[in-house]
Amino acid sequence: MTAFPLTLLRRLTAAAPRRRDPRGHADSCHLGASLTHLGARRWSAEPRVSEWDSNPEQSLSRQPGVTHQLVQQCLQFHLDQSVLILHAKVAQKSYGNEKRFFCPPPCVYLSGAGWKLKQEHLKASGIGDFGSRLCGYMGLDSTGNTQMDAFKLTFEEQPDAKKFACAKALYISDADKRKHFRLVLKLFFSNGQEVGSFYSKLIKVISKPSQKKQSMKNADLCISSGSKVSLFNRLRSQTVSTRYLAVEAGAFVASARQWSAFTVTLADGHQTGHREYPLREGYICYGCVVQLICTVTGVALPPMVIRKVHKQHAILDVDEPVSQLHKCAFRFKDSSKMYLCLSNEKIIQFQASPCPKDGNRELLNDGSCWTIIGTETVEYTFSDSQASLQESVTPIPVISALELNGGGHVAMLEIQGENFGPHLKVWFGNVEAETMFRTPKSMLCVVPDVSVFSRDWKWLRCPITVPLSLIRLDGLIYRSTFTFTYTPEHSPPSQPRAALEHPADSDSLIDSIHQEFTRTNFHLFMQS
Repeated sequence: MTAFPLTLLRRLTAAAPRRRDPRGHADSCHLGASLTHLGARRWSAEPRVSEWDSNPEQSLSRQPGVTHQLVQQCLQFHLDQSVLILHAKVAQKSYGNEKRFFCPPPCVYLSGAGWKLKQEHLKASGIGDFGSRLCGYMGLDSTGNTQMDAFKLTFEEQPDAKKFACAKALYISDADKRKHFRLVLKLFFSNGQEVGSFYSKLIKVISKPSQKKQSMKNADLCISSGSKVSLFNRLRSQTVSTRYLAVEAGAFVASARQWSAFTVTLADGHQTGHREYPLREGYICYGCVVQLICTVTGVALPPMVIRKVHKQHAILDVDEPVSQLHKCAFRFKDSSKMYLCLSNEKIIQFQASPCPKDGNRELLNDGSCWTIIGTETVEYTFSDSQASLQESVTPIPVISALELNGGGHVAMLEIQGENFGPHLKVWFGNVEAETMFRTPKSMLCVVPDVSVFSRDWKWLRCPITVPLSLIRLDGLIYRSTFTFTYTPEHSPPSQPRAALEHPADSDSLIDSIHQEFTRTNFHLFMQS
């Protein structure tokens, strides 16, 4: 979890310098300085959409049943609906009549108790099982795209109660001249009720894998330490033989159906403790020691040396950066030519043999030659269990940064992001804040007084943390990854001890204690 604290005293303090973490995010910011971003602005997963009507009540009516109790129930029991899209960073273009299907295929995972609750509500309305089935299509975001141009998804129940589907037959033809595109997922129930349209991150179109040595000019094709990748093996370019490295039931497998995203990290190669290697920043280069860690389960493979593959040979004297869709092999560190290999659906170790004609090459088998590609994930979370929806849940507002403005007894919080509108209100836990819409990328709200969460807080020295959410007028809840924490300042008593010996001054004593405990630091945290 990455925290981004932002501090405010009820009485303004002097400005303090800002320090940043290695990724450019502000680690702390004290009021008194000018407004600044908490972190670097990242590209929004949603496409540009037209601004909401200045009078949203014409299309969205306030739901009278949205109460503090209902919001608290939704937050407490996590009645969320989450949509997770996994896809590759690059896609190879198809020419003529060929169809180079995206590999690995884009995947969709639906999770959260809210999906089942929504279906139960639909069944209770009298439409039955058939009308409450969840349906979906996925296609490219090209203009004029219809369901006929998209791939129909079939959702399967997973052991972890998630629903899974993948688009196996998507491709981009040479008639499409774009250099980047996005995938669009359209979800709806079989009775015709729309859920919404959910967009992937940008995908770069390439003609074929680059065989040239990569440089900073093509940094978007290089693979950096800390990024997410997928590995797959394909025999003799046959699509039906494709196997993906995946994690199932805590074990590494070669799956023909699902693939896992792995965080690839550089290791120094010098062990600092029991099975611990210090991680480094930079681009992944051949000959480096790397580790692959499953982004979902955290299961990791042992440190391995990545090697470039050419004609079923591991080349030992190449140190250039690894590029998208390169063929590579992974030799287990400190082993005797043992490589990561698949055999049917199992992951095994294969011992390579030296090349008799070239001492800088080792002979591999088909199962130990992998193709590597960068991947992206985007997740949308909402809850309509308390809402009477007449509209789609999208576009989903995305919060990217928070800033405090002002001081004294009124603290103003500026919220920056995408897809905002006058139809949204900011909630601190189950308390609605006075919200002012500025632009589709900016809103302001008044920070509620801490007393609404705990009347006894001024006498206690314990922090109170509440989640930040955006709630639409019709009751649709968009839970964010931000929380807001009220933290009392730990400072020496402002009154001398002698004052405690004069009961006649009890009113002034209580007032001084009240001032001491209500002099507050506000901290903002974003969970990664």
